[in-house]
Amino acid sequence: MLTLLQPAREAGETIRTATREHLLLALLDIPRLLRHPIWRPEDPEEGAGLGVVLVPGFGFGDRSLTLASAWLKARGYRPSGSRIGLNVGCTTELVDRIEARLERHAEDTGGRVVLIGQSRGGWLARLAAIRRPDLVCGLVMLGSPVLDPLGAHPKVVRVARLLARLSTLGVPGLMDPDCFTGPCYDENIKSLAAPLPPEVPALAVYSRADTIAPWQLCQDPYAECVEVRSTHTGMGLDPDFYVAAAPRLARWARTRETSGELSQAS
Repeated sequence: MLTLLQPAREAGETIRTATREHLLLALLDIPRLLRHPIWRPEDPEEGAGLGVVLVPGFGFGDRSLTLASAWLKARGYRPSGSRIGLNVGCTTELVDRIEARLERHAEDTGGRVVLIGQSRGGWLARLAAIRRPDLVCGLVMLGSPVLDPLGAHPKVVRVARLLARLSTLGVPGLMDPDCFTGPCYDENIKSLAAPLPPEVPALAVYSRADTIAPWQLCQDPYAECVEVRSTHTGMGLDPDFYVAAAPRLARWARTRETSGELSQAS
């Protein structure tokens, strides 16, 4: 029992610390976002019903992207959480669940959808887009170290390895050793390095102030890379991110309209 409790305590404390830091940043960053002109939609029909699936970062759930969802909804997009729970599970299993959510949301909105992922959620979204480009019309990654997921801050990688250790001790729903080595790891790393399909335009957002995911690792060579000045966990609250995302999302919505992928859902 002691063997199980110690890594559980360490992993839990680190995730709780990250959550507290996220909440503190939110208290500081949210007012700035709400005051910025980008928060007020110029056209509430801009999204034309385009579906969007939002994938949270490591250790977080869908609620961490509540403001992003509200911003999208105000512009006529149809956002949905990924419904993967806390982002701490096996990579392949999470991508399976994102794919299932993509299928359902594409059906509900009448066509291909956009994937937006933060941190680990961004490279999980990229894996889903590689797997199912027929369901994805655009990809946005925020602070996602797609060039080397294990190149994140050592503290984050250590927590991930602790979770894998708990998995080997019988705790379900966590990352496992295959996420770091072996066939599962090799297959996912190979997919992350693969070119994005031409029908899936992508935006990779990075920050040199990011102390969690080195900015060099977030520059996907198959995406349009845009720099913002933000912390890692605060990137989804940074007005500059929304300034960068707004015209690209609008373009993807127009492309879907002109291609005949109009939503028939109410």
